[in-house]
Parts: sequence; structure tokens; C-alpha cells
Amino acid sequence: MRRLTSIGLVVVAVLAVLGALAWVFQEEILLAGIHRAMQARLPVGPHREVQWDSGPDPLGRPPGERPPNVVLILADDLGWNDLTFGGGGVADGTVPTPHIDSIARDGTDFVQGYAANATCAPSRAAIMTGRYSTRFGFEFTPTPPGMAAITTHIANRMPGRLREQIYHPDVPSVPFDEMGMPPSEITLAELLAQGGYHTVHIGKWHLGRTHGMAPHEQGFDESLLMASGLYLPENDPDVVNSKQDFDPIDKFLWAALEYAASFNGGAAFEPRGYLTDYYTDEAVRVIEANRDRPFFLYLAHWAPHSPLQARREDYDALSQIPDHRTRVYAAMIRALDRGVGRVLQALRDNGLEENTLVFFTSDNGGAHYIGIPSVNQPYRGWKITFFQGGIRVPFFIKWPGHVPAGREVTVPVQHFDIYATAAAAAGVPLPSDRKIDGVDLLPYARGEKSDVPHRQLFWRSGHYQVALVDGWKLQVDQRSPYAPWLFDLNSDPTEQVNLASREPARVAALQRALDAHDAEQMPPAWGSQIEAAINVDKSLEQPDAPDDEYIYWPN
Repeated sequence: MRRLTSIGLVVVAVLAVLGALAWVFQEEILLAGIHRAMQARLPVGPHREVQWDSGPDPLGRPPGERPPNVVLILADDLGWNDLTFGGGGVADGTVPTPHIDSIARDGTDFVQGYAANATCAPSRAAIMTGRYSTRFGFEFTPTPPGMAAITTHIANRMPGRLREQIYHPDVPSVPFDEMGMPPSEITLAELLAQGGYHTVHIGKWHLGRTHGMAPHEQGFDESLLMASGLYLPENDPDVVNSKQDFDPIDKFLWAALEYAASFNGGAAFEPRGYLTDYYTDEAVRVIEANRDRPFFLYLAHWAPHSPLQARREDYDALSQIPDHRTRVYAAMIRALDRGVGRVLQALRDNGLEENTLVFFTSDNGGAHYIGIPSVNQPYRGWKITFFQGGIRVPFFIKWPGHVPAGREVTVPVQHFDIYATAAAAAGVPLPSDRKIDGVDLLPYARGEKSDVPHRQLFWRSGHYQVALVDGWKLQVDQRSPYAPWLFDLNSDPTEQVNLASREPARVAALQRALDAHDAEQMPPAWGSQIEAAINVDKSLEQPDAPDDEYIYWPN
């Protein structure tokens, strides 16, 4: 009996030690579980070559009578200060972006270009439909299984954070692949197909993968999909990684992501080489395959979204940058710019430059969680916030002979304008059975119009909402004690002076405009599971101070 008691005490002691270890290493255990679950969910096979379709113009039009090709290049989380166009650039402008800059230099720069949202997926939904994504319930960014709970758990254990992230486990969960854009929406690909265009998607989608929501089911004849999100395997000899220990999202992504692509809904396979270069290689092949017919190419790069991974050759070329994280990020920008240059060169090499309308923009501003404070200078805020740093984006179009070179347009425009502009260039009528919020920007690019196409613009993510009316911008947030914010962007474009207490009548007027807009929108198709406190003026590696301004972002 005494021996059994001793054994029992040993068992209790061992269990206590194991329990203590589990408590100490719970983050590692959770992330390891996610890693195993994601690998089981997405088996990845060896690389396979994509055979891109080619052929003549289906309507038999000779080259001189074909409508312009449309190439839409979308960066992911590109900061306002990432481009050297306009005097900016990563690492104090030491990383030139000549190819991206050339689209603005040789075309039109819409200097007040706005993202449709401060996070990626709602912006992409607006681009693809020409509409506020809240018109069809696409309000929040889809997140993979476990991400909301695990990142909340990690965030609330981080040192230096004064405001907790809130997790709502009671909000009904919708499977990640079912969070998407309804098939009833008419995508830009479906619209251009009516004009005889061959339509191709390469890269990120993030608008659903099942029930008719995948890109190859939403109007794209061919889709090379980003099936996961590593640029190269973590231990590849050609990659240089930068991991952010202060960032819960980064920790989750490194655990959850794989190096994977798929084609038209098929099985996942490994890409070939560094992901940004791979997408560029395939975009060049698409251009070559479609030189004899009108085509729409949606090149949706992942760069420079985290995880931060650079090709070693690009990293080695930037030895002037002492900070490792900034150097990896800058190398990613270098690869993105090189890729844009190769796409533009492929248009020239195939005799298509003069008859191709090129768009370049980013889905939102740079993220605070990469830990690079200068990413959106001179604007306040980041991705996730509706401050200018989150929603002011590069917005360039180029169409030689049809859009004057070197022109600046200063009126506010928005992502959903891409839809109407591409349709007008293609000679395809807009859908008549629904509200299209975008307008054709070509008359503005040509100087034929100088009015303001959007006297009012709106942004919404749950209780965090914004109205921009005639240059006055109101931000409301039910959880932040610093809200509302009211800025006169005409005199204060970097949002330094909050005028809300001095201008109550204007606050009330903008709130009425916001309420009227909300009345036209649908309820969210899925709920918000988290509310994250985002410091407006500090990147995530900097500790919070009690008087820092912050927003609470529902998603």
C-alpha cells in the first residue's frame, strides 16, 4: 500500500510537471497543432508545368480592330512609402522601383487613390465587382481555421501591449473556403468575357474557394491560384527569412502556410522558384500565349505581404541596409518591381504595349505588424486602420496613345473604379440590374473631365466606419475612447489635428451620410470573431504607451 502511494505521488508529480510545461509551451503546442492540421488539409505534390491556352480572337477581329488587353497588377500590403516614385522608397529611397514608377510616369497617377478597404479581401471583392463589397455582405476578411483564437491568445500574452485583443467564440463560425464573393456577382472577368476576352488569374484570390466562388468559377478561363503563402520553403538555400517574434499573425503564418499553387481547382503542387518570380514567369507566358486575341490578366501578387521572405540574390544586392528585417522587406520590393518590369517588357516584345491598358495598385496600405515604422510615411496609420496609411494606395494606369503620359489627377478615386474603367476601354456595357459604384476614369486621365467623381466615399468594418465627404473625413469606432476623429484633408492630409470637438455640426452631418450609406448595405455574410486594438502611430514592435491613440478593428 505504501509502495502504491509512492507511485501515485510520482505520477501526480509527473503530471504536474507536464501540466506546467504545457502551460509554459502552450503557444508552441498550439502552433504545432495548426501546422499538422494545415499539412493534412493541403497535401502538396511536386511541381507541374501549366499549359496556358492560346488561340485567335474568337470574334475574328484583325489586330487594328481589337479592344485593348487589360492587365491589372495588384500588390499586397504595399506601403505608400515603398515606391521611389514621388521621392519615397524603402530605406530612405535606396531601393529604386523604376518599373512600377514607369507606369505612373508613362501614364496617369491618381494621387488620391483609395483602397476599397484597409484589409485585403474586401478590397479585392470591390475591384472584381465595381461595388462596395458590403452591398453583398463581404464585410470582413476571411481567416483560416483557428487563426482568430490562436492569434488572440498569443497577442494577449505579448509584453508591451496595454489593450487586450477580444475574441468572440460565440460568433457562429463559417468554414474558411465558404467565406467569399457570391456567384451572383458579375466579376470583371465575366464582364470582359462578354466582349470576347480570354481571362486569366494568377496569384492570390481570397474571395472563396467552394460553392462556385473559386476564380475559375467566377469568370476566369484559367486560374493559377496561390494555394498557400510561403514564397519558398523555409529551409530552401535560396531564401532569406525574417521572423517577427512580436507579431502573433507572423507566428501563425509561419506555422500554417505551405509552398503551394493549384490550377483551375486541381490538386496543389509546388511552384517553381521564388513565388514573386514564379508568378512573373507565368504572366509572361500568358502574354505570349494570348498575343493574338484580347485578354484580361489579373496578376495578384502576394508581395510584399508577410511572411517576410526574400530571394538571397536580392538580399545580397542590398548590403547598404543594416537592419535585417528592413533588408528582407526591401529585397521583396526589389523582386516585385523587377517582375512588373518583365511584364511590361513582355507586352513590348509581343507588340502589345500600344493596345494594353495597365493598372497598378495595392489592396491596402503597409502593415504595422511587419515592424517597419516608415512604411506609410508621411501618412498616419496602417493596414487594418482607416487612417490614410491604411487606405491611401498607389493608383496608376497606363495606355499609350490613349492616356497622356506624366499626368496627375487629384480627385479622389477608389478601387471599384477599375471595373468601370476596364469595361469602358473594352467597349462592354456595365450591368444594368445592379448598382455599380465605380466610374470610368479614362475621361479624367485624358483631361476631359475635372469634376469630382465621388463626393462621398465610405469604409466599413463592423462598428469601425468612415465617411469621406468633400474632403472632410469622419472616423467612428464604438470601442476607442479617441473616436470620433474628424479631419479636414484639404488642409491636413496627414490627419494631425482632430477637429471633432470643434465641429460638432459637421460630425453630425457626416454621421448622417454614413447612416444613409449603411442603410443601403447588406448585413455581413459572416460574423466578426475578433476585435483587435491597433496603435495608430506605432508599429507593432514598439511598446504601447497609455496615451497612444488606437482603433479597435472588428473582423
